Amino acid sequence: MPSKQQKFSIGYMLMAFMGLLLIQSLVFAPPRENLSYRDFKTLLKAGKVVDILVGEHTITGRLITEGLEGLLPSEKIEALRKLAPGTARFLTVKLDDPTLIPDLQSAGVQFQGQIESRWLGTLLSWIVPTLLFVAIWMVLMRRMGPASGLMSIGKSKAKVYVAQTTGVTFDDVAGIDDARAELIEIVDFLKRPERYRRLGGKIPKGVLLVGAPGTGKTLLAKAVAGEANVPFFSLSGADFVEMFVGVGAARVRDLFEQAQAKAPSIIFIDELDALGKARGISPMMGGHDEREQTLNQLLAEMDGFDTQKGVLLLAATNRPEILDPALLRPGRFDRQVVIDRPDLKGRAKILTVHTRQVTLAPEVDLQQIAARTAGFVGADLAKLVNEAALRAAREGKDAVTMLDFEDAIDRVVAGIERKSRVMNPKEKELVAYHEAGHALVAESRPHADRVAKISIIPRGVAALGYTQQQPTEDRYLMTRAELLDRLDVLLGGRTAEELVFGDVSTGAQDDLQRATDLVRHMITRYGMSEALGLATFESSRQALFLQVPTGAPREYSADTARVIDAEIRQFLETAHTRVRATLTARRASLESLARLLIAQEVVDRQTLDQLLATSSPEAVVGLPVQV
Repeated sequence: MPSKQQKFSIGYMLMAFMGLLLIQSLVFAPPRENLSYRDFKTLLKAGKVVDILVGEHTITGRLITEGLEGLLPSEKIEALRKLAPGTARFLTVKLDDPTLIPDLQSAGVQFQGQIESRWLGTLLSWIVPTLLFVAIWMVLMRRMGPASGLMSIGKSKAKVYVAQTTGVTFDDVAGIDDARAELIEIVDFLKRPERYRRLGGKIPKGVLLVGAPGTGKTLLAKAVAGEANVPFFSLSGADFVEMFVGVGAARVRDLFEQAQAKAPSIIFIDELDALGKARGISPMMGGHDEREQTLNQLLAEMDGFDTQKGVLLLAATNRPEILDPALLRPGRFDRQVVIDRPDLKGRAKILTVHTRQVTLAPEVDLQQIAARTAGFVGADLAKLVNEAALRAAREGKDAVTMLDFEDAIDRVVAGIERKSRVMNPKEKELVAYHEAGHALVAESRPHADRVAKISIIPRGVAALGYTQQQPTEDRYLMTRAELLDRLDVLLGGRTAEELVFGDVSTGAQDDLQRATDLVRHMITRYGMSEALGLATFESSRQALFLQVPTGAPREYSADTARVIDAEIRQFLETAHTRVRATLTARRASLESLARLLIAQEVVDRQTLDQLLATSSPEAVVGLPVQV
């Protein structure tokens, strides 16, 4: 085996030199006994001193060890005789004594001066603190990790998961079958590249995963790495941007160098929008030079690396509209995989995956839970299962029941139940009529979602009650009639307060905000206003983002703006008239439902059906939907 090359270090030479000096001063120096200056003068007058060397601060010499009884303590005499027979060396401190020289001359003692060398002490006073500081610095650097040194500031911060260490496969990904199918081809290429190369095919350089937060973009990327059995470099877009100019670009270069050295491999950049935001979107406020340099380096690296080596760039974002167009052109992120919110079947599959390790009671129906969680993404469903399991554990149950899941749904949707907030009877009555108004209007509209539960238990930050509706099916489009029915449901609570108490409260703030936004979108986006026709008056999200945030001019005139405001007012007033007519006709049911809520605080679907069936027959008001 070839011998390892030894590296020369000046530090080792200094340490060896200092060691030799210490050995010389400690080992080869002649042994001597320390005496007090008083004992030295006593021995000098007794004629026991042979010769001395007078230094700047000390006096050294030899003395006769015989006949010392009575002159020195016995233990000191014994110590001197052990040093050497006959004569022994001694050391004492030099004092300012004018009689020293005459006494030496009268005793006939040979003496001479000595220049003391203090370079060793001076050297040690500089070197020892320096070595101590270097040692402490090395210990701190080792504790902070190998990548935390100043010289490694341009190194990539990517977490490297070597083959199979991601711990995720496609079996752990459910509810996003279309997106998973798109990436199966990528995995197949990384496993069997020759199958595609023989026909001249090339792997896409980049795959962009687009979806709402919590839909499983990161999980899907890890599943690709786990299935392909290749190294997986994972980091966030924010890891590139630093306060030092040029650091981000250096980290991009280092990341691609590491990935190509371990090819085939996968680079995954989460939250790409933190790095790839469109350049020059705010010319009046100035740009972020470091971020733009990092983006430029990323674009250059994507053009430079060879896909035939098997390096794949995966990225995820929930804001694709703000990405730089240069990132999305062919040859860079060739594929964009959209990960949508799961439908009913998808939610059921996700619940099945997350309940693998959970002990479920026999009555738990995952299909029913999936139906009640419309709009939930994978992260929401994972939280739902965990909250249900925690509730069952707190109750001391052996399995998670359907009641636990229902309580978990309420917790995820409306927030934690606030038992400490106790409403006075007046407020409780007001909230009961408010929620009863929502529920009765929802039950009176043919296109509204059915009511699943009504509660007046305070939850979350500001919710004093809520009416939970359960869609009968997943919808991707909504008609004008459906939107108007939803508008009526939003106004049902405030109208009930007005009808019963002759006054309104601040509890309808969120309802009014949502109702106003809904009407504005119907008019300005969806072209559902007869007065304004088929035109739209609201720019897309991307155009709004690219505008200068200092008040860009509208795309319509002031007269059109006045018409829009008038249409919004007209829509809301007409809906208010319809809702008031409905609640007036169903006043008896409104009173019965409100009293039941005050007594029980929670009314489920079955109880609501019984109440509506036993109430006095009332005609459901279905006024013509005209605005």
